[in-house]
Amino acid sequence: MLSKVKSFGLMGIDGYVVIVETDISTGIPAFDIVGLGDTAVKESKERVRSAIKNAGLEFPIKRITVNLAPADKKKEGSAFDLPIALGILIATEQIVNREIDNYAFIGELSLDGEIKPIKGILPMVISARQNGIENIIVPMKNADEAAVVNDINVLPAQNIIDVVNHLNGAGKLNIHAIDIDKLFENNMEYDVDFADVKGQENVKRALEVAAAGGHNCLMIGSPGSGKTMLARRLPTILPAMTFEEALEVTKIHSIAGTLPDNVSLITKRPFRAPHHTISNVSLIGGGKYPKPGEISLAHFGVLFLDELPEFDRNALEVLRQPLEDGIVTVSRVNATYTYPARTTLICAANPCKCGNYLDETKECTCTPKQIQQYLGKLSGPLLDRIDLHIEVPSVKFTDLANREEGEKSCVIRERVNRARKIQQERYKGLNIYSNAELTPSLIKKYCKLDDECSDILKNAFERLGLSARAHNRILKVARTIADLDESQNIRKEHLLEAIQYRSLDRKI
Repeated sequence: MLSKVKSFGLMGIDGYVVIVETDISTGIPAFDIVGLGDTAVKESKERVRSAIKNAGLEFPIKRITVNLAPADKKKEGSAFDLPIALGILIATEQIVNREIDNYAFIGELSLDGEIKPIKGILPMVISARQNGIENIIVPMKNADEAAVVNDINVLPAQNIIDVVNHLNGAGKLNIHAIDIDKLFENNMEYDVDFADVKGQENVKRALEVAAAGGHNCLMIGSPGSGKTMLARRLPTILPAMTFEEALEVTKIHSIAGTLPDNVSLITKRPFRAPHHTISNVSLIGGGKYPKPGEISLAHFGVLFLDELPEFDRNALEVLRQPLEDGIVTVSRVNATYTYPARTTLICAANPCKCGNYLDETKECTCTPKQIQQYLGKLSGPLLDRIDLHIEVPSVKFTDLANREEGEKSCVIRERVNRARKIQQERYKGLNIYSNAELTPSLIKKYCKLDDECSDILKNAFERLGLSARAHNRILKVARTIADLDESQNIRKEHLLEAIQYRSLDRKI
């Protein structure tokens, strides 16, 4: 007998249909799985055999051949356990259901027949809906995540017997649904707030500009000046995530296995802060079985690299292309995987090895050459992709003793939202969403300067010795500052503020 059931595999962050074909014939008893499966797929035959027997069902002592089509795509993970088991039961007529084509099945089996949760359920369910499948049976613990997708019946099951009874009409699996609006109710509630930060008004302003235009930012300051504290509060002033953004971020974390327990949809912008010992693969993504890296896990959020000069130079170099293109492409022999990576990069660094160069209260023990060598570890091409350079001074006691509460994140976020809305209207139909994404041709169109501003920019280059890479960065940041001011044109004050954010471009 031959049976066919539908399941789903993963390619990058998207799911694709896998037809599980099962043939049972007479001959020497054997159980073979073909179709380019990894070790977890090949081992599934032992889990399937035990699950069927321990569930009180009959496992055929015949020649069993299972093909996972398309056979030329790599199959990974344990999600095919359930469809393989059901394929065998259908082929042996222990399950009789004429509407099996309207179903898809995903889940790992334990030896007693329990259906265990798997990674990447969300992109699989999205793909099922796109392929016109009406019903999808998923593990009980994956139910909330799967139910985020509309227009498909999500049927969670506890064990294989529940699935068999449902398909045979002896029982019924209930459709699982969740309230999407309720998930977004608390999406702007954070444990941290910009009001907690004492002093550092200039840095707060720079981060507001970064949030408003999607600009990458580098903070340079002594240890204890508040660089990490400020960076962790940046997500609190970013615009609220849309449902489409939340869905894409959740897909990435679902595949990577980093989706928190009891969270069906990530509604807050992610904040990722990897340690400086991180490897290239962990930062950018890839590996033997490719998975998203930290830059993709920070998609639509913030990637924070603290102690930037301590990162391996090669690890920083691999960030260049994703920061420019907004995607990561990982090529392997069997396939090419693409992960989204549209993130705001926030970096922090000490000004020198001892860290006291910018601290007025402590003496720096580094020589000028050592200071230059320390900051020289920062890659020029990487700095070329960072729009704002901010010096973070040490916090004075008078600021710390000040009991007056600072400006709240919600107030700053309102200004950021207004600036983002202006940019969305301006760039409608251009497939860009913020000033940071402006190309040279678009800069000429949307960042025009009057004669006075042109003279100021020219004088800045000549007197401050700014490098050529600073030109477009200054114009893009000035455009954002003008948007925060709700000004149609870039004015003198906007340009002057933008120029001061390029301190590392000054030639020594």
